Amino acid sequence: MGILDAFKRAAAPLRRISARSALSAGASDEELFDDEFQRKLDYLAMVSRRVFSGAMRAERRTKKTGSGVEFADHRDYAPGDDFRYLDWAAYQRFDRLLIRLYEEEEDLSIYFIVDTSASMAFGDGEKLRHAKRLCAALAYVGLANLDRIAIVTATDEISGRMQSTRGKARIFRIFRFLGQARADGATDLGEAMKTFVAQHKRRGLAVVLSDLYDPDGFERGINVLRYNRFEPFVLHIVDGREARPALRGDVRVYDCETGDEREVTVTPKVLERYSQAYEQYLDEVRRFCTSRQVSYFRADVSVPFDELILRVFRRGGFLR
Repeated sequence: MGILDAFKRAAAPLRRISARSALSAGASDEELFDDEFQRKLDYLAMVSRRVFSGAMRAERRTKKTGSGVEFADHRDYAPGDDFRYLDWAAYQRFDRLLIRLYEEEEDLSIYFIVDTSASMAFGDGEKLRHAKRLCAALAYVGLANLDRIAIVTATDEISGRMQSTRGKARIFRIFRFLGQARADGATDLGEAMKTFVAQHKRRGLAVVLSDLYDPDGFERGINVLRYNRFEPFVLHIVDGREARPALRGDVRVYDCETGDEREVTVTPKVLERYSQAYEQYLDEVRRFCTSRQVSYFRADVSVPFDELILRVFRRGGFLR
């Protein structure tokens, strides 16, 4: 077994060593969306309008065949069709009655999938709080650009769901929904995403905010979205303290999601190998997403949410 395999299987408890105490910490969720946070949202919305206005904005709309203004295709005439859409020029050329089809724009649907499994409580819950801030900020940008926004929380199932909404005034509904989310339960993004795609028939952008600690493989959940014609957008929530846990000597570690325990002798050499395996794992996630043209951003909790979102804008992510 290679060091990366060892990390995935045996080292999982080590990365979750602080999670149990964090689960009960009600750490300042009330302050997540304070006045300063809301002022930053207005700035980000203004930047998004400046960067993605005009032609760029039109590219963000999904298209469906209907009675819009942009020609799409022909189909044969059928009794009952509106005569106004007959293509008489095509009839003169081909002696066939053909109906002109057009494309009409739809609002872009943006789905936010927030991982609320127990591992997101690592570091006194900072990973989950970071995910909430990012979700709220990007949702506000979407609302400001007249997109439809929906949010779900996920563990090994869809544990919470906020129905699709639009309009900037709805941001307070989003604050309330996210403020109630707590980290608990096991991770199985593959199963959770199967439920998600069954519940949401309207395709769109699916923003996944997760630490991607799925014992069955982070790839499964992303692939479920891809294969069901959603556009995945991965915000990988990471905490640098996970790569260098403050452990020494003989310790008992446990997996906060399964309850499995084991005794480990932690030496500087073990910590160094663990840190290398952690970095390899992060790189594996990035390579997987890049090779499949999935937008990927590493969202370290040490980077302020507004700075990270500006990086997303600069790289052309989210609003395209």
